[in-house]
Amino acid sequence: MRKLELHWQILIGMVLGLVFGFVMTYPEWGPGFVKDWISPFGTIFIKLLKLIAIPLILASLIKGISDLKDISKFRNIGLRTIGIYVTTTMVAIILGLLLVNILRPGDGISEETITKLTDTYAADSGVVSKLEEASRQKEMGPLQFLEDMVPENAVAAMGDNRLMLQVIFFTIFLGISLLLVGEETARPLKNFFDSLNDVVLKMVDLIMLIAPVAVFALLANVVVSSSDPEILLALLKYSGVVILGLLLMVVFYSLLVSTLARKNPFWFLRQLSPAQLLAFSTSSSAATLPVTMERVEEHIGVDKEVSSFVLPVGATINMDGTSLYQGVAAVFISQALSFELPLSAQLTIVLTALLASIGTAAVPGAGMVMLVIVLESVGFPADKYAIGLALIFAVDRPLDMFRTVINITGDATVSTVVAKSVGKLGKPHVRHWDDHYDEVK
Repeated sequence: MRKLELHWQILIGMVLGLVFGFVMTYPEWGPGFVKDWISPFGTIFIKLLKLIAIPLILASLIKGISDLKDISKFRNIGLRTIGIYVTTTMVAIILGLLLVNILRPGDGISEETITKLTDTYAADSGVVSKLEEASRQKEMGPLQFLEDMVPENAVAAMGDNRLMLQVIFFTIFLGISLLLVGEETARPLKNFFDSLNDVVLKMVDLIMLIAPVAVFALLANVVVSSSDPEILLALLKYSGVVILGLLLMVVFYSLLVSTLARKNPFWFLRQLSPAQLLAFSTSSSAATLPVTMERVEEHIGVDKEVSSFVLPVGATINMDGTSLYQGVAAVFISQALSFELPLSAQLTIVLTALLASIGTAAVPGAGMVMLVIVLESVGFPADKYAIGLALIFAVDRPLDMFRTVINITGDATVSTVVAKSVGKLGKPHVRHWDDHYDEVK
């Protein structure tokens, strides 16, 4: 009997998780049962993915750089990557601003709803913590992001998934140095990282065996911990504008894949779908990174020289979905609270959201922190920040799930386009977890 493809297994797990979660909202003991006995399986899965993210970046990026015969190729890959990432982010922000100005979701929010949302969420610990974090971010200097890229302790950087840019900096430094010491001297270390890369990719295959069960647990927990359905309904128009913008970004990516990479966009999305479904379930680009790398390299055919640089950098600085959301959310809050935003202010949003996307951590909910900075850039009253965040806090988690899908789809698209432009897009070569099982069983 033919084995069901992974994306179908994950999709079935998601649907069953949603259904189970809704059923568990009815009995009094249901939410507690899901939190104590179901949710831990999803948490373990995310921990496993985060566990191998840093070793995968380290091994994969060093292998990619050390395989280069001409170091100028790496410079070409880097420049093209940053250029395309900036372009797609600008498109996302402008698209979001166009949609929110045309559809004006903030005009439909009543005073009663604003009051209810403010009373419910303005003093919420989640809102307060994001305001505090935004305050810390605002105090940083203009070149702080460059300072933050350079670690003072490489081992400490590898012990914290939030310091991924520092790991990338150290790894690139190590890989280039490996090239410069000569092939004979570099061979033992290069062989070690080549072997480590294969082992970590095998770990990805093994972790993915439990993906359907994990997404069941993650989605069930999201449902039982969701907010008041009446509040969600009041914010339906705002949510619809964000989701419409995100869907249009998928169309934009499909055009890039079709015209620049010369690949069938439906085939591309199908190969990437397990990573997209995991991104939806985990709301974390960083946690999904190992799976994104495996799908792009083995199932789409992007050479490791490209994917090992483009994807980790993308997971850290390329946040198209988050950037689009920040544009929509900033204007939506302004519309709802009758704070007029002229064209000049909206152009400021484009620039601020672009810069903010570089600093947005690849973890759930980080986009709201940067939203405060975007609101400040257009002169939004500081005493209304909490009310503004309260307006969108109820639907932030489900929208975070959708925009994370766009974030990793954008990373994969840019990786494919860059690979095609430098002649590094080949035929897919799929590996399975049991390829060498017969040798050891």
